[in-house]
Amino acid sequence: MLVLSRKKNEQIVLPDLGITITVVDIRGNQVRLGISAPPDVPVHRKEVWAQIQQWHETPADCVSTY
Repeated sequence: MLVLSRKKNEQIVLPDLGITITVVDIRGNQVRLGISAPPDVPVHRKEVWAQIQQWHETPADCVSTY
């Protein structure tokens, strides 16, 4: 794992992927990040990504009936 220190308004760039991560705000122990990525690159919080992965494994359980 690469660990980088950044201050407010500083950025991390992943040029080969077209992604820029900006430190938008720092409040106590919370850091707000802005992520700029191409439309074809999905960006999710880890807990959301886990739910998406779970849904793909068992889609029948997630289908509602009318």
